[in-house]
Amino acid sequence: MTPRDPTDAQLAAQYEAYPYPARDARDEAKRLVIGSPSHLREIDHWVFGGRRPAHQPLRALMAGGGSGDGSIMLAQQMTTLGRPGEVTWLDRSAQAKRVAQARATARGLQNLRFEDGSLLDLPGSGLGPFDYIDCCGVLHHLPDPAEGLAALASVLAPGGGIGIMVYAPHGRTGVYMLQDALRLLAPPDEPPAARVELAKRLWKQTPETAWLRKNPWIDDHIKGGDAGLYDLLLNPRDRAFTVPQLAALVAGAGLRIACLVEPLRYDPDSYLADPKLRARTAGLDPIARAALAEAICGNMGIHIAYLTREPVAPAPSEEETAVPVLRELDGPALARSLRPDGILPVSFDGLRVAVPLPRLAAALLARIDGVTPWGAILDAVVAGGASRDQALRDRAALVHAMERMNRLLVAAPA
Repeated sequence: MTPRDPTDAQLAAQYEAYPYPARDARDEAKRLVIGSPSHLREIDHWVFGGRRPAHQPLRALMAGGGSGDGSIMLAQQMTTLGRPGEVTWLDRSAQAKRVAQARATARGLQNLRFEDGSLLDLPGSGLGPFDYIDCCGVLHHLPDPAEGLAALASVLAPGGGIGIMVYAPHGRTGVYMLQDALRLLAPPDEPPAARVELAKRLWKQTPETAWLRKNPWIDDHIKGGDAGLYDLLLNPRDRAFTVPQLAALVAGAGLRIACLVEPLRYDPDSYLADPKLRARTAGLDPIARAALAEAICGNMGIHIAYLTREPVAPAPSEEETAVPVLRELDGPALARSLRPDGILPVSFDGLRVAVPLPRLAAALLARIDGVTPWGAILDAVVAGGASRDQALRDRAALVHAMERMNRLLVAAPA
């Protein structure tokens, strides 16, 4: 694809020189990179409301697939769970493609295919439609993010959804200051390797008063290798979105936000106990509430969201036939670790939140295995001595607490 402008050419050169994130196919034998968006359990829950049958093939697109984290994760999860379908990787970086292909080969994945190109060319490309589209860390680098999101929406199948990640401004405090400095010291028209060397020199000499030195949540320039440093401090085009700006972008594409991950983070009442303040937050619409949480916390460096065209009915999180599943948690182990006071301490990028759990939380969590439906779990808890009414009340409280943490979800029906 021919770059659209000089900045676009610089961006293309960056990802050829430094595929992002830096990955080594040999590491696939050690671990699977897990994250959001595009975790299969999250897609089942937040995009399809826990109602799309597991046997229905999933057609997924990774738009701007990069070195393959999202593609490998979803393709592996589908393989492990025996879920039919295919994941399509799409990107214009030949070097990133080589990395992603090597990772797929190392895992022996057969449900992942690779397409060269830009997501901006999706309309009329013949690709799609797709039931699920991932666009993680891409929209904020485009010349026109609205055009990019509209291109994704053009190949979204009816009833499908999109998972996105965009940068957020407050948690990236200090990043844009050093980007400004490096535009003066290492102009974007210089070779990428030379720019990296200058950025490393500047970081070593940056005084303690620099805001990025005071920002504990941003460390890609420290832990992400040359690719991480380049992407953070030398990227020629990088825009951050507040929650209201993200909501406007989404609405402009004819979409809606089905979930901001994790919902608990975007609830200001998670941080405000003062009844007078809560009386004010109660009068705010969901986007304003999320914007308030973003503003008072100050540590959100990204926003992760699932988007749909139509409203998604809430997942059947308390139906007797629904199968609860814990995302990357072991139910019995979690049950054993609960504190006697019933408080579950949770940390979001250094911000600690105390989440109260109901009295029967341990008894319920110990029986969640991703296979047993709620009805059987409740029967077992009642057989253990709890009343049916208490079990129902505590189940509702547990679901409310842990669904908002993006941890207790509903499995796709078999």
